[in-house]
Amino acid sequence: MNFALDEEQERLRATARAFLAEASASPQVRAVMDAPLGWDAAVWRRIAVELGWSAVIVPEAYGGLGLGHVELAVLMEEMGAALLCAPFFSTVCLATNALIVGGSEAQKQRELARIAAGEIVATVAWTEANGRWDAAAIETTARREPSGDFVLTGRKTFVVDGHAADLIVVAARRDGSHGEAGVSLFLLPTDAPGLQRRALGTMDRTRRQAEVTLDGVRTPASTLLGEEGNGWRILAKTLALATVALSAEQVGGAQRCLDMAVDYAKQRVQFGRPIGSFQAIKHKCANMLVLVESARSAAYFAACTAAEDGDELSLAASLAKAYCSDAYFRCAAENVQIHGGIGFTWEHDAHLYLKRAKSSETLLGDASHHRELVAQRIGL
Repeated sequence: MNFALDEEQERLRATARAFLAEASASPQVRAVMDAPLGWDAAVWRRIAVELGWSAVIVPEAYGGLGLGHVELAVLMEEMGAALLCAPFFSTVCLATNALIVGGSEAQKQRELARIAAGEIVATVAWTEANGRWDAAAIETTARREPSGDFVLTGRKTFVVDGHAADLIVVAARRDGSHGEAGVSLFLLPTDAPGLQRRALGTMDRTRRQAEVTLDGVRTPASTLLGEEGNGWRILAKTLALATVALSAEQVGGAQRCLDMAVDYAKQRVQFGRPIGSFQAIKHKCANMLVLVESARSAAYFAACTAAEDGDELSLAASLAKAYCSDAYFRCAAENVQIHGGIGFTWEHDAHLYLKRAKSSETLLGDASHHRELVAQRIGL
């Protein structure tokens, strides 16, 4: 069996690395992460239109490239290494997957084509103020009117790129339903009357999140994504696929932290010798290498499982997310330690990776949450 990337996948990696070195270098990241939008619209247009990355997993029938989740993992790893500020994760890894998994033919023809062409930014809103990740945490209500329309009421938090998205997939439940039963998904344009958005102040400024309030938003039954009451099945698979992609992004960030630490250990001289010659620093770098390589194996195993649409997708996704979350945060923290005092300063990029590592750790559920899911799935 060949576990290496093929020639086309390696070419995709090389293209991504070269583009991101130009478009997402440290000066560009720092310039856009505090801008109102959170990304450079011109760079996003190049990503979506010139490079076609917004279409990477969109089937060819809907104007996409028709590639798979391994190719998506390659892109996400390089984006994680470059701390790319762009609505790629929200639009491609969340919303596109939701449409592919549960959308009707008409919805796919219309919305996937727009995403593939780079015409819209989209996201998924499911988390609420309770901060939980399971189906029971969805409290937003969907009341069906005699006319057949739905009225949505509730508040979503930590919606990735929700402040600027054009389309939001919203999870809500029938009044009186509990758990997975009764959850439905709705495709809402963000200019819908009663839908309000507010950007949140977050620790990680390289990935924006928002609060979305639904104050009696009326929407026709045609906006249902999938069947009414069957939304959790679609959402669960969407989140598993997004978790795989996020794990690959964490690998890229961890690898960059290792590279930064090793480069600095070779250059920084203390007591007349590079600090990389000290045993304590060698051990830190060696441990980081083990974490990165193990995390990469877990992430790409999960990506292969996603590409094959295997039955073990949810298990592989949780295993990858639990390990990659720990690996990225530990590598980011060690990178700060190896850099010493300069690693704590605003001027150095080490703290940007530490903050991205922490936000990625909690996004889609932290390591403890995913270990609990693994334990449940294998019957422990």
